[in-house]
Amino acid sequence: MKSLQQLCRPNIWSLSPYSSARNEYSGHTAHVFLDANENPYNAPLNRYPDPLQQEVKNKLEKIKGIPASNIFLGNGSDEAIDLPYRIFCEPKIDNVVAIEPTYGMYKVCADINNVEYRPVLLDDNFQTTSEKLLGACDEHTKLIWICSPNNPTGNLIHRETILSVIDRFEGIVIVDEAYSDFSSEQPLRARLGKYPNLIVLNTMSKAWGMAAIRMGMAFASEEIIGLFNKVKYPYNINQLAQEQALEALNDPFGVDEWVRLLLRERGRVMTAFRELPICTKVYPTEANFFLACMTDAQTIYDYLVSKGIIVRNRTHVALCGNCLRVTVGKKGENNELLAALRQYQV
Repeated sequence: MKSLQQLCRPNIWSLSPYSSARNEYSGHTAHVFLDANENPYNAPLNRYPDPLQQEVKNKLEKIKGIPASNIFLGNGSDEAIDLPYRIFCEPKIDNVVAIEPTYGMYKVCADINNVEYRPVLLDDNFQTTSEKLLGACDEHTKLIWICSPNNPTGNLIHRETILSVIDRFEGIVIVDEAYSDFSSEQPLRARLGKYPNLIVLNTMSKAWGMAAIRMGMAFASEEIIGLFNKVKYPYNINQLAQEQALEALNDPFGVDEWVRLLLRERGRVMTAFRELPICTKVYPTEANFFLACMTDAQTIYDYLVSKGIIVRNRTHVALCGNCLRVTVGKKGENNELLAALRQYQV
């Protein structure tokens, strides 16, 4: 890969980050805080939170098997998606490459940052090759986005393809593993030490059931994490979110049980979908959702909405014509969905 200084925008490389009050006395014990213009009343909510969320990262280190110094916590994964554009991509000059179809925020952030977005269409099995992805790159390509398990398709992108891209690309490869907790494949973050140009994303929103607190994760080299921390807003994770995350991280075995229940329900619901006359195909998945091709996705979607049941209509997404994306819910929710579909009249 190119050096980080070569990849980074010059203004970001030379940026002097904002110095938060809570960082300046780091390493010392303090009990009187008269530095940050805070109200002394209404403790503990009157104080600014830890800007680097060290306690949360220390717990994640034990659970994820990644040193705290290699972890960035963002305001949702959306912040961790946006920051690489702001750090590495010069607007109107640089570009990024991504698989298509995939999670829509990669393109939205490219558009917001005025960076060219180059989609590479997957094949009929929702796979690609390193040659196709690298063939879409030029000297101004800074990032390659790969979501695996992919959204909305649910499948894993072949690991050998991803590793070939990482080995051969001179820029940064970002692998979004938001759904890896539901997958049978070992997360790629386990190989982080071997690849200095790799960023792996994860989240508290899916397996951990914490979507409301908006906490995303990025795992990368200490140097890349340093750039993330330089550019992020000083107090990007609020105190209440940090406390909720710490409470959840105390019970990883409870999350394992949720995952086990969801995987069992996923298999049951997918089997039931295959038996529906209005379903023509159910695609394999390694996530907590699946993609189903229907006889008339829009009409069936509208029918489900009228019953108060919301799934995701993906019929206008590339390669997903007449497809619904169905999240696996609790058994009762899944039964209500299946009952409604069995009563559907063509």
